[in-house]
Amino acid sequence: MTTADTAAIEGRITDEDIERARAQIGVPVNKREEPWNRLPQPDAISHFAFGIGDDNPLFIDPDYGRGTRWHGQIAPPTFAISTGLDQTPIYTDPERKELFRGLFRGTGKYYSGVKWMWYQPIYPGRPVLMEGYTLDVQVKESEFSGGRSVKETYRYLYVDTDGNPIATRDESYINAERHGTKKSGKYGHIQRQYWTEEEFATVEQAYADEVRRGAEPQWWEDVSVGDQLPPVMKGPLTVVDIISMHMGWGWGGYGVGPLKFAHQLRQRMPAFYQPDEYGVPDVVQRLHWDAARAQALGIPAPYDYGQMRAAWIGHLLTNWIGDDGWLAEMELQMRGFNYHGDIQRCTGTVTAKGGPDDAVCVEVSATSQRHETTTAGTATVLLPSKANGAVALPVADAALRRRGAAVASRISGQVGAEIRRLYGE
Repeated sequence: MTTADTAAIEGRITDEDIERARAQIGVPVNKREEPWNRLPQPDAISHFAFGIGDDNPLFIDPDYGRGTRWHGQIAPPTFAISTGLDQTPIYTDPERKELFRGLFRGTGKYYSGVKWMWYQPIYPGRPVLMEGYTLDVQVKESEFSGGRSVKETYRYLYVDTDGNPIATRDESYINAERHGTKKSGKYGHIQRQYWTEEEFATVEQAYADEVRRGAEPQWWEDVSVGDQLPPVMKGPLTVVDIISMHMGWGWGGYGVGPLKFAHQLRQRMPAFYQPDEYGVPDVVQRLHWDAARAQALGIPAPYDYGQMRAAWIGHLLTNWIGDDGWLAEMELQMRGFNYHGDIQRCTGTVTAKGGPDDAVCVEVSATSQRHETTTAGTATVLLPSKANGAVALPVADAALRRRGAAVASRISGQVGAEIRRLYGE
């Protein structure tokens, strides 16, 4: 057995893996994973909105969308995680293949935060192209696991077929040594929430009280620093919520699938599977729904995906800005787990306001029934003005536009054939 194999079994982070992670910075890589939605379609967009519990007709009703400034149905802000045709060549040279061989095998990988920037909406029937690469690598001692951890930030650039940026997503993960996770016991005191009938009634009321501005413009002139956004309730989290997210999102690039697809992935990525209590190899991802797996890793209960809370904060913001506003930027940090049985009350406060053509800044958070802020961050939104008129969408900087043009110029081989198929050429 090699040193790397031993480290993977023990869930240890190695210096060799850290060195290779840093060598990957800035280098685009094709992970050979098909997007869940090769081409955004009305139903796919609706299913994503359904999966995050957002019933905004702008995202689910094509007829409604035609009556807005967007002239059609558009996708919720974070829908891009479910699409994007990868334009990066598949590396075949031994040196590059070795560089991108799996990193940090056997460790726990936890979503820690994300920064989104949006430049234009995603419409049904319009292909989205994507490029992904490592943006940053940081090494530190983990408060959670009690061992060494590595924070990796990946950038995903989404562009249209002309290379114009649609969005960027800078997503961060913490790789934590599993042996430290089991020993630290940091979350051992937490127990799953039991809801009384009276307590649950307050949750139901919060859902009933949700406010969505919709067709009524949120005018820039009517917003003041200190304004509170109408809150959005999410939870109590259940397995159905996890399943519903997967219905719209897919499997998040992990390549997970049922039956024969699972067999194929086990052959390709055996370390991604760990036997359950009955000896059946199952995905390590199951700690999002398998209580026994979560507890074996020192976590008191299964928990959500960070992408869910990012989408929920997006729901909060799009409810408030209305059909005519634009969510330009959102940066979030995941500060705690959202366990099964937990609620998340999503809230926001206006913190800064410039001129009519400037962004309005909002501080956002999600708070559990334990009064723990599990998610915190900031957002900037653009609002229509009574004096200046409609929102002008942001323009990416020159460097990002050049990179987007490079992504679009890679229309060749299998990806080119897919684009031609989508267009019917």
